[in-house]
Amino acid sequence: MADVLKQMASKLYDGEDEAVAELVQQALTAGLKPADVLADGLIAGMDRVGRDFKNGDLFVPEVLIAAKAMHAGMAILRPLLVGDATVARMGKCVIGTVQGDLHDIGKNLVKMMMEGAGFEVVDLGVDVKPEKFVDAVRAHQPKLVGMSALLTTTMVNMKTTIDALQAAGLRDSVKIMIGGAPVTEAYARQIGADAYSADAGAAVDAARALVA
Repeated sequence: MADVLKQMASKLYDGEDEAVAELVQQALTAGLKPADVLADGLIAGMDRVGRDFKNGDLFVPEVLIAAKAMHAGMAILRPLLVGDATVARMGKCVIGTVQGDLHDIGKNLVKMMMEGAGFEVVDLGVDVKPEKFVDAVRAHQPKLVGMSALLTTTMVNMKTTIDALQAAGLRDSVKIMIGGAPVTEAYARQIGADAYSADAGAAVDAARALVA
């Protein structure tokens, strides 16, 4: 069945959502464990998408199409993965675009890439107040918090959010990643974030390193 998983990863890379769904069902019918289908089929395919996106070989439209194919496969797998102790879960990640900022393309890409890497993502949307991040961390107990900003005038709210998590006594319970056009590695260090990522592919690499 290794050939089926390789084909699944390839079809996902090409964005063939119906083919991916059919191959997932075929693999399950043949007796493969849902966790193996996830890891060696869907995640393997999205890993390749992430690498090529990071290297400039793929662009946003191709990533979106591949993510759609991944979701087609996950629609079949997700009910079977609930409560499956064999699934190597990467953990939960809360993400959002900070207060005052309504941009979401970059955040949505990160969400899809993170889901493709095996994370459970709680998306808070855009214009997210620090208090909403705090409430989400309390409610979902994630391993990671990801914040996005596309404006120099709104990126300051990343620090405001970190300060709010600190004041709530939650800062040490999570790792914090930030990203967005005006954001830099130096700024991440300045405000006390744990990692900076320049794009969605780098965000997955950073997230994996933080939860390792």
